[in-house]
Amino acid sequence: MTRRPNLAVVGATGAVGEVLLGLLSLRQDIWGEVRLVASPRSAGRKLTVRGESVEVLPLTEEAFEGIDVALFDVPDEVSARWAPIAAAKGVVVVDNSGAFRMDGDVPLVVPEVNAAAARMRPRGIVAGPNCSTLAMIAAIGALHAEYGLSELVVASYQAASGEGRSGVDALRAQVALVAGTEVGEQTGDLRAVIADNGPFAAPLAFNAVPWAGALMDGGWSSEELKLRDESRKILGLPALRVSATCVRIPVVRTHALAVHAVFEREVTQEHAQQILRDAPGVVLYDDPAAGEFPTPNDVVGTDPVWVGRVRRALDDPAALDLFLCGDNLRKGAALNALQIAELVAGELLV
Repeated sequence: MTRRPNLAVVGATGAVGEVLLGLLSLRQDIWGEVRLVASPRSAGRKLTVRGESVEVLPLTEEAFEGIDVALFDVPDEVSARWAPIAAAKGVVVVDNSGAFRMDGDVPLVVPEVNAAAARMRPRGIVAGPNCSTLAMIAAIGALHAEYGLSELVVASYQAASGEGRSGVDALRAQVALVAGTEVGEQTGDLRAVIADNGPFAAPLAFNAVPWAGALMDGGWSSEELKLRDESRKILGLPALRVSATCVRIPVVRTHALAVHAVFEREVTQEHAQQILRDAPGVVLYDDPAAGEFPTPNDVVGTDPVWVGRVRRALDDPAALDLFLCGDNLRKGAALNALQIAELVAGELLV
């Protein structure tokens, strides 16, 4: 291919689509046409990408004519229907939904960890993992390459935007209701003020809600099982022991995770810190004596995963405890998908 490949962004008007368009204007421009696609109700809107105003087209088969790579950031059911249609037209689909992540014929890719897997796509589809998995997997993958990972125990502290625009709107509305009040000091006083929880299982403002996703067997949530299943697939460790608890916290953007990682070999704090310092897509920010460790608000809007509080476990010389933060709309969705698309474009240009 001598021409530059053409890219379609499907779901261009969503929260992740907005971040994607911004990234396309910041990163090296390797694309020919960038075509914006969304639901029929959003068609006709004009959005800015690479400094130009581009009209949004409705999602139809014709939208994929002449397209080489398509980034999908749409609900699972939309991807399940339309990604195979695009792939049948010869388009390489990079899908951010959960529709194909665990399909054996669809690679699940994080370029910093398993970039080569993107080349093996018998269905013409490459999947990106869930945003909570992406907030940790580059760092954990680098440590695994050195020490050999055997177990993960994870507590995630997930931002409201993990529920999309409705989650952010609900959090801001709840904060407005409790601002200037003295709620939070009596049992149930939040629920008395906040009548609408929005997409959350309980009031989120001034609170922490230990639930994200849908109910699955055994009382687990779908978000917790995604962390387990996706980590296993990305790292190529089908028997990896993973236990996760997912919590929503009143943060607009950026997921945080506390991770206890057990390895096959003994670890040291200093060596682990050096591995993380050198790992692609990771920033080590770890000096508690100086008050230096990542927080969601420090990390929001940045590309890397930030890691701090790196410690060897007190009772297991083969285990590490660490705290990670990653912007769930940026690396957690838009950037990872775009990095995969750039890998595919590199193949097409050879």
